[in-house]
Amino acid sequence: MRTLLTNGSVYSPADPHATAIAFDDGVVTWLGDDTGASSYADGADEVIDLDGKLVTPAFVDAHVHTAQTGALLTGLDLTGTASLTEALDKLSAFAANLPADAVIDGAGWDETNWPEGRPPTAEELDRAAGGRRVYVSRVDGHSGVISSALVPAATGVGYDATGRVERDAHHAVRDLLSELIGPDQRRADVKAALQVMASRGIGAFHEMAAPHIGPLWELPIIREVADEVGLSATLYWGEPGAFEHVATYGLAGLAGDLNADGALGSRTAALRETYADRADHRGHAYLTAEEIAEHVIAATERNVQAGFHCIGDQALDNIARGFELAAEKVGVQALVAARHRLEHVEMPSADVIATLARCGVVASVQPMFDAHWGGPDDMYAERVGDRWQGMNPFGSLARAGVVLAFGSDAPVTELGGWEAVRAAAFHHEQSERITVRAAFQAHTRGGWRAAGIDDAGVLAPSTAATYAIWESDAELVVQTPDSRVAAWSTDPRAGVPVLPDLTAGIPTCLRTVVGGRVVYEAEGWSQKWSQ
Repeated sequence: MRTLLTNGSVYSPADPHATAIAFDDGVVTWLGDDTGASSYADGADEVIDLDGKLVTPAFVDAHVHTAQTGALLTGLDLTGTASLTEALDKLSAFAANLPADAVIDGAGWDETNWPEGRPPTAEELDRAAGGRRVYVSRVDGHSGVISSALVPAATGVGYDATGRVERDAHHAVRDLLSELIGPDQRRADVKAALQVMASRGIGAFHEMAAPHIGPLWELPIIREVADEVGLSATLYWGEPGAFEHVATYGLAGLAGDLNADGALGSRTAALRETYADRADHRGHAYLTAEEIAEHVIAATERNVQAGFHCIGDQALDNIARGFELAAEKVGVQALVAARHRLEHVEMPSADVIATLARCGVVASVQPMFDAHWGGPDDMYAERVGDRWQGMNPFGSLARAGVVLAFGSDAPVTELGGWEAVRAAAFHHEQSERITVRAAFQAHTRGGWRAAGIDDAGVLAPSTAATYAIWESDAELVVQTPDSRVAAWSTDPRAGVPVLPDLTAGIPTCLRTVVGGRVVYEAEGWSQKWSQ
């Protein structure tokens, strides 16, 4: 099948001035200007007049918890609640139509800016939900609150009498939920998440599964539904030593949410110095440098990607030391070839960044973290004081030569590529901003590179027809919010491909295509261009 798109703007380094592109049987066969497009129109099954619209590679979300994202879409979403009272009211309204034996799995609350300044309690959940079994996870997914009916499940370290759970107790509650919420509901959740991804121009995603997030049996469901919807799925499982699962479940690696520490919002990220708002506490380091090295060495020797969730500066120090120990055993070149990856990388020192660059480690990062919680007056500053200024250092990582891959960590932040690109380009800390072009590459080609695939994420002859069509009222420009970027790149004669001015709004996705298969089309758009 041949598709020809004309009279638009095609984002491609192969031809930065292209206005037309042709695809044959899921592969790019040509791109150029509208004059040359006429020779490809003959025999085309579909010719689309873009009327000035933009064509880009589809986004890759390099860090998603798919079933959990879908559960938020189909269930109790407490994201953005302005107070504890509002959150409890939402829970009450949600529970009102459910049977008495229902299990309510909610998420998204953030007490940081609530006037009450605290999470709900088990007693408050009991009243709001009429005694039903309730679990509501904090927005970062590293702590939660449970109703009294679930208290017997909260075994191990991390439970207190208010109903709050973290660490072992949190994981135990999630294990129980995996038993109570079966495959049929999980399949519906996964499909809901993937359909939203497709509608936002996301053509590929990396599932970051782990024992403390969901059961192994979710992985085949995610792959099956991805095949059904048409998205490209890369699966990771965060468990050290579980190499038997790699072939069984078709894993890209034992990486992702293999936790070296927790999260700042829940005060479980491992810090060198104490939390600014809790002077007796430095969080929790879940892995030592030696344990990190052991996993990296074992994975490298088996040609399997290793990786870790790491946020706090102490956790990242442990990570860097672990990679240094691994390099002593297997050699730096073996580590570079393995292309191991890290998730979040929020508080690395300059020495840690240098180690990651030397060992060829990919940084899978989430720009929306800074957008939501960065700056002098938000959660990061509340938790770590002035240390927020060195957090999420995209510019420093990029300047050191570390490959960046962008993701949402959904359901922690919302699915959406352009929002993340804008967040990276307009970071709260000016020195850590990167250009829109570099950010877009991190959210497209960078995601493929993080999975060890180097020939995807770009529109050029012989590459896969994985793309999105966008409508935007914004001018197409070379956007360089960092004034230090050379002025020549904004000159049309430089041949730098253009993208929408993201200060003027977020583009709307009209069509998403993966490997030549249309996985999303905006309602009414195909009728508009076909008339």
